[in-house]
Amino acid sequence: MTDTTSPAETAEPTEEEVFEQKAVRLAKRERLIAERTDAAGGAYPVSVPITDTIPALRERYGDLEAGAETGVTASVAGRVVFSRNTGKLCFASLQAGDGSRIQAMVSLAAVGEESLQAWKELVDLGDHVFVSGEVISSRRGELSIMVSDWRIASKAVLPLPNVYGELSEESRVRSRFLDLIVRDRARETVVARAKVNASLRATFAGHDFIEVETPMLQVQHGGASARPFITHANAFDADLYLRIAPELFLKRAVVGGIDRVFEINRNFRNEGADSTHSPEFAMLEAYQAYSDYNGIADLTQELIQNAAIAVAGSTTVTWADGTEYELGGQWDRLSMYESLSEAAGRIITPETPFHELVALAEAEGVDLPPHAIHGKLVEELWEHFVKPGLTRPTFVMDFPLDTSPLVREHRSIAGVVEKWDLYVRGFELATGYSELVDPVIQRERFVEQAKLAARGDLEAMRIDDEFLRALEHGMPPTGGMGMGIDRLLMAITGLGIRETILFPLVK
Repeated sequence: MTDTTSPAETAEPTEEEVFEQKAVRLAKRERLIAERTDAAGGAYPVSVPITDTIPALRERYGDLEAGAETGVTASVAGRVVFSRNTGKLCFASLQAGDGSRIQAMVSLAAVGEESLQAWKELVDLGDHVFVSGEVISSRRGELSIMVSDWRIASKAVLPLPNVYGELSEESRVRSRFLDLIVRDRARETVVARAKVNASLRATFAGHDFIEVETPMLQVQHGGASARPFITHANAFDADLYLRIAPELFLKRAVVGGIDRVFEINRNFRNEGADSTHSPEFAMLEAYQAYSDYNGIADLTQELIQNAAIAVAGSTTVTWADGTEYELGGQWDRLSMYESLSEAAGRIITPETPFHELVALAEAEGVDLPPHAIHGKLVEELWEHFVKPGLTRPTFVMDFPLDTSPLVREHRSIAGVVEKWDLYVRGFELATGYSELVDPVIQRERFVEQAKLAARGDLEAMRIDDEFLRALEHGMPPTGGMGMGIDRLLMAITGLGIRETILFPLVK
């Protein structure tokens, strides 16, 4: 007889087997309800008298020598993830929400024949079970509770997947609750995300920023070039837009005197979904009066490096595939036009004729974007020539003017704006601006965007008169940035976007 918790290899149950198991488990549920007493509480008691948690017991007694007894009685509850019933002694592994486990040993001598038989007949994998008894270490050194009392805390009527096997990615995202039960990485990612958000807020607090919330339902979309989701408000009998960005409202806050402001919340964009894009995603935006795109780049680097330290203990992070990636040090700052010219082997500037850009794109096999304009084609060519070669975290500086309607023109270089995109792990992680605060120029930019929209560009912005009215009351020089929280998790963990979102949208 042995108390090992190593499982035999088991295949995933078929649909027919699941149906049969559910029927058996439902019968056990009925039995528990029929036999309910005040002490037992049936299949779903309102509470059980726990005195400890599994993680706390592991921390306190994790170093017990094999065969040691403590004389301490503890009462805990956990999910049964392994069970073996043999004669006069049964074993089960109980798992807490954080994935830590303790072994429950149910013996004839300790609980009596009736209770032992009930355990064998009623307890299944996946059940939440309460146990009480002495904390010991088994002969094989497994931290255990020698059970003197037990009861069902919650009866599972569907079987778990094999907790020692691998769920497919599709199964993981469609049934995240199962993923959290059976896979350490899933739980660790949830914890990592919480640590990242806490770190971001702590860094902002250290710089005297104020966190606010802005509307998710808006009368018109703005703040980014993206296709919105449209809904209808019955109370107002009006179409509304799920926000694509909080930018225009956060800038109103700066106009109102909240000089350092940020928001972490959801954005919605009615566009494609792939390994780096989700229609619904978490976004951080921040604005600092009397700063510019250089100052906000410094702040962004600090935010990300602090978040990495909060998760990994260091700016050197280890991705899911085992790759180490360095987020520390001072990050490179690269001119978009200069780097494109060097990679393409020819000088490209804001004055380069559009037809020459088209010819270069066609020669390189770069698809022309719909409603192509000069700046958009420059960006597409940069992504073709330069982006694949970026390895270190890099701020790509000084973008074309005509693709950046909310950004201030460069103070010394004609035809570009003071904007950067931050690339980490081969994808855009964040973007930052010296914000355009001149209401006259901003109105002109909105008019040009409206012309693009009239020609069929679904991502173009509309004229936002309320935002312009706010600007007309005076907005100080400001630096602003936006960063995807899901992508920040991707940069730190090496996972895809659907793995970093707890419950991603799936069809």
